[in-house]
Amino acid sequence: MKVKDLCTRLVRTCGPDTSLASAGWTMWEGDCGFLPIVDEHLRLLGVLTDRDICMAVATKYRPAAAISAREVSSGKVFACRLEDDVKRAMEIMRKESVRRLPVVDEEGRLEGVLSLNDIVLAARSAGRARANGVTYEDLVPTMQAVFTHRTGQPREEPLALPAPPRVAVMT
Repeated sequence: MKVKDLCTRLVRTCGPDTSLASAGWTMWEGDCGFLPIVDEHLRLLGVLTDRDICMAVATKYRPAAAISAREVSSGKVFACRLEDDVKRAMEIMRKESVRRLPVVDEEGRLEGVLSLNDIVLAARSAGRARANGVTYEDLVPTMQAVFTHRTGQPREEPLALPAPPRVAVMT
């Protein structure tokens, strides 16, 4: 099965100067938690997730409207192509622990997004899988790799964040 058979082709995007508030609204309207960051020619520059927005607002002590997508994106992007085999895309997801892959052409222009959700909905038990189809048995190792905590171990204590700035309250 090819990426083109499963990926979402109509994708909401944002630009590098888009505020996190605007990006969050776009995610809300599109019922998605991921936006590719593209330039005016739809070349992929990075990605933004709902978690990125949450962590940026929590750690930068600025409102979402004052933080740009460019500030939050690492610029490190993993992608696949329309003609790639879905199993190859799953290898990338496993290796890089990502749930979504932008789909790009030879010039790096966005053509779609393949999500783990797309693959889960297409998976079949091994006995019912079509030739070249994705099976549950193919999917489980990918899900285990993607859903593993960054440390490899469940956290017993919350991560320590710097104390928020003190704010004087006028009464």
